[in-house]
Amino acid sequence: MIKINKAGYLYILLTILIGFSAVNTANNLVYIITSGLLSYMLVSGFFGRANIRGIEAQLEFPEETFAGIDTPVMVKLVNRRKRMPAFLIGIELYGREVFFPFAEPMSSTGRHITMRFDRRGLHPVGAHTVKSTFPFNFFTRYRRVSSEETLVVYPKPVRCGVHGIYDSRSRTLGDRPSDASGYDSDLISIRDYVPGDHPRYISWKSTAKTGVLMTKELSTIELRHLMIDFDQLPKKDLECTISCVAHTVLRVIRSGTPVGMTIGGRTYPPDNSSAQKTLLLTRLALYGQDQDAA
Repeated sequence: MIKINKAGYLYILLTILIGFSAVNTANNLVYIITSGLLSYMLVSGFFGRANIRGIEAQLEFPEETFAGIDTPVMVKLVNRRKRMPAFLIGIELYGREVFFPFAEPMSSTGRHITMRFDRRGLHPVGAHTVKSTFPFNFFTRYRRVSSEETLVVYPKPVRCGVHGIYDSRSRTLGDRPSDASGYDSDLISIRDYVPGDHPRYISWKSTAKTGVLMTKELSTIELRHLMIDFDQLPKKDLECTISCVAHTVLRVIRSGTPVGMTIGGRTYPPDNSSAQKTLLLTRLALYGQDQDAA
């Protein structure tokens, strides 16, 4: 696509007027001037088209994008040409333009912009437009690049108090000992000492009886974890409830406590990993918008 700028219209008008003058006067000098103007326009078209060929734009979003919160987005201009640099490149996306004065061959350069998404859920990245006024600002040439990528925008986390957000499956530290061996709770057995056992857990009484170093093996206490039954929470103000649960998930996982959730008829066991945080926030973001939502 091409758009004629104001300077381009003036240049074209000037070329036409001088061309008519050349025809009417049959003056060789005027013919030469007209030829020079037309050649100038031809050169502009050739280098202008070549300037946007082989140029790509890449968007890099942060790992977590929340609705209603300013998000820094990296816009990268990638010049895949082996020899020719790129000049005066503009990238249009989401109604905004990022300008790159120069890009070396086989290189990429980036600029940050701030974006804000008003709602949670899936957002198509959409198409972006590569444009340039190079070399003479007579014309602006456009190349539209489509994209099928989508971005999951998480709910805006809001601190609030939803009554009964944790269900009966939640457990606090010390509620229940585990059968797994550890160093926290009840005595399971007395076993032979293994190099590396902490001296604190050596059973000196058993050692005195047998003449062999013996170690106490204790059970461990299962870690505290929390469960959220989202399906049972009040949904009179659905977005408020979702924002509150999102804030709770972030706060609990950042504290190192495993958290699980029942949402849309599915139960996700407690965990405190980054993958668990991404999973729960994604389910909240898509609640009511995907096929699995209740």
